[in-house]
Amino acid sequence: MNNVASILLLAFLALTFLQSGYEKIFYWKDNVEWLKGHFAKTPLKNQVPLALAHLLVLELISGVLCVVGAIQLLTNSGREFGFYGAIFSCISLLMMLFGQRLAKDYDGARTIVIYFIPAVMAVYWLN
Repeated sequence: MNNVASILLLAFLALTFLQSGYEKIFYWKDNVEWLKGHFAKTPLKNQVPLALAHLLVLELISGVLCVVGAIQLLTNSGREFGFYGAIFSCISLLMMLFGQRLAKDYDGARTIVIYFIPAVMAVYWLN
């Protein structure tokens, strides 16, 4: 039964990060422009494209590892890929939380917590 819950969490994380990565890739310019305004009064103001690229790479790694982890759980009950997918998901979310707090976007930071809870649950269950 724990495998079902873990697979559902991995599917949630995979959808979250693969869709986010897709949006960053195909709407790069729009994302960069919006984030430049969002971080205009922070130390990240001149680093937005680089920071976004780092986040994009981590999100794609997270999403792919979660997909592979869900497949691994379905086929042989292995947990390694899902565990690392959940870890990378937590790292990605912590990066986003740091940015939201730095920008003093407390509502945005609060929203990140909604995603962080299932990511930590996945780390716990897949450990």
